[in-house]
Amino acid sequence: ARPNVDRKRPDLRFQLHLRGRRAQLGLDFGGEGLHRRGYRVASVAAPLRENLAAAVLMRAGLPELLAGDGDLHIVDPMCGSGTLLIEAAWIAGDVAPGLLRSDWGFRHWLGHDAEAWAALLEEAQTRRDFGAGRGGEGRGQLRGSDPDPRAVDAARACVAAAGLAERVTIECRSLAELEVDPSAKPAAGLVVCNPPWGERLGHRGALEGLYAELGERLRQGFAGWHAAILAGDPSLGRHLGLHAGRRNTLHDGPIACQILRIDVPRADAPRPEAQPRPRSAGAEAFANRLRKNAKRLQRWRTREQIDCYRLYDADIPEYNVAVDLYQTQYEGRPGLLHAHVQEYAPPREVDEQAAGRRRREALAVIREDLELPRERVHLKRRARQRGNTQYQKLGEAGRELEVAEGPCRLLVNLEDYLDTGLFFDHRTLRARLRERARGRRFLNLFCYTASATVHAALGGARRTTSIDLSSTYLAWARRNLELNGVRVRGPGPGEGPTGAAHELIRADVPAWLAEPAARRWELILCDPPSFSNSKRAEGTLDVQRDHVELIYGCIARLARGGELWFSTNLRRFALDEAALRGLDVQPLRDSVPPDFARAKTVHRAWVIRPG
Repeated sequence: ARPNVDRKRPDLRFQLHLRGRRAQLGLDFGGEGLHRRGYRVASVAAPLRENLAAAVLMRAGLPELLAGDGDLHIVDPMCGSGTLLIEAAWIAGDVAPGLLRSDWGFRHWLGHDAEAWAALLEEAQTRRDFGAGRGGEGRGQLRGSDPDPRAVDAARACVAAAGLAERVTIECRSLAELEVDPSAKPAAGLVVCNPPWGERLGHRGALEGLYAELGERLRQGFAGWHAAILAGDPSLGRHLGLHAGRRNTLHDGPIACQILRIDVPRADAPRPEAQPRPRSAGAEAFANRLRKNAKRLQRWRTREQIDCYRLYDADIPEYNVAVDLYQTQYEGRPGLLHAHVQEYAPPREVDEQAAGRRRREALAVIREDLELPRERVHLKRRARQRGNTQYQKLGEAGRELEVAEGPCRLLVNLEDYLDTGLFFDHRTLRARLRERARGRRFLNLFCYTASATVHAALGGARRTTSIDLSSTYLAWARRNLELNGVRVRGPGPGEGPTGAAHELIRADVPAWLAEPAARRWELILCDPPSFSNSKRAEGTLDVQRDHVELIYGCIARLARGGELWFSTNLRRFALDEAALRGLDVQPLRDSVPPDFARAKTVHRAWVIRPG
């Protein structure tokens, strides 16, 4: 007869590991993972393993800090379910990490020595009782906080299960409220935390902003303290603005993470002064132009609340670059500043070494004068584009930053593509569309990342439809819309809520326009690429050659009283007014924003209505 074995909690568990022609058989004395201490009665998303938390504290030098004189205060400003604080309290109180566990794999083993085990338990309990006075009350505070009320509830439940309700304090507060308890007035302490690895924040810009804010709070309120930060992505540590004197690598399963060990400098600690690098006359002229442009745009930026803009666009021929600044957002507040630098390909007669020297000079000026570290200056090389080359991937970083444009929140990628997902020169056009879209049905053709659709939706559009051939950019469009609380469906069947008023469609726009018009829209934006020869399209697209056909295809989709906004960035574009004689065609004036004043023809746009 088949034996009756509890598969989850058997009397004895064997582990058999096979590798090639070798097998290893072991008797499991633990019964379950030894990291399970027995106090985790509630949890949060992606909780920190208990044994990893203990390792962080050991590497942070907690035993040495506890051996010192005076109180030791421990603070975790992102405590999650409180694991770091519980492990710290147990280390301070000499509590055996498995003391709460009642079930072990060896209990049903015939070779188990029950008397020896009882003696070990009694010794551990005696050490815990003694340690409660030596390492418990009177030896400083253990304080945790988290902005998520659910995490606070979970932490309090775990702290109570660990028998530490009177020892560990958990509060619901944001990182901005982090400060030393003024009643304690500790001379020193340890700040230890495991910042989110992306699950709760989602985007690279938010994580960078979180680390920057953490570094600022440490500098302002915890001078002279020690800090230990467990970073899932060690490169984020640069945004703390604090030097990690030591780094230790640990593994959370297959993920390599680092403990950044920091001695927070005291306010009166002298800072080494950086010596300015000598600059050539050309580099100084480039720096002066950056300052001049910043001053010229300041009043407009303040009035219009512009955070992302073009600061420089090959104003000086020798420094043939465009400099765009992106002020990221973090929880609705300004985050970190990034510079997106595009180098225009020099003419063939320009010496490559001279061009390289000027490129290095320009990057040095941008980093020094804008006070940006290297990782926040993103360099691209822009040559003459044909087809879809501007949409091809340059990297696989996948780091999206959140920026604001008027009431809209949008995602940009400064590393993986030649274009970032947001065209600054259409900023004014998008704002006008937002005002015009209220109560209307809006159609966005060649929608790219659907930034214009976000404006229309937040402007009160009754319905929106966004069409593009690229599944990559339609997915990006979906993230943009959902970031702004817009319910969206498509591009495939069953994707998104069926009743959503906003939809995404994957289609080749010219072929889609050639089909019989089944629906109508009151407002249409058609902003085609200058040229496209995508393999997924039915043919090539040349905006100069095909614009008349595109415009008439759009007119066929207009509802009564509707209007088409047609835009192109082709510099030598000539609108065929003779072929459009039966239509009411009006130039859309003043659609180029002030930061593109030197390039008035960066795009041209028309409002077109049936005659």
